[in-house]
Amino acid sequence: MATREPVILFDGVCNLCSASVNFVIDRDPGARFRFAPLQSEAGREILTAHGESIPVGDPDSIVLVEDGAVYERSTAALRIARDLGGPWSLLYVFIIIPAFVRDAVYRLVARNRYRWFGKSDACRVPTPELRARFLA
Repeated sequence: MATREPVILFDGVCNLCSASVNFVIDRDPGARFRFAPLQSEAGREILTAHGESIPVGDPDSIVLVEDGAVYERSTAALRIARDLGGPWSLLYVFIIIPAFVRDAVYRLVARNRYRWFGKSDACRVPTPELRARFLA
């Protein structure tokens, strides 16, 4: 599945991840980003097309596919913030922190996200207005 727009792949049953997608949607009035749950066929196809795969079980990373490159964890989150523009783009300054440090914090949150924020029984179903931004 090819798309020219940047695609955010997320854990579709994670409440924190779904809230993050809502955050991006609310701050992306130009509708630049597209979205797909990592558990979806579209998510698997996008990763496979880029030579990537998600682990069996619970996915533990947000993934940004942009301009043919795949970014994960804190790097994906910082690039998304940068692309939102406005004050959110200032967060990109944290890219100077080595990835192993940023990702250690990211992994701590990822390991505890279901306990801290909860888990849904199914992937998010977008409203009819947002459906075009989600890849089937």
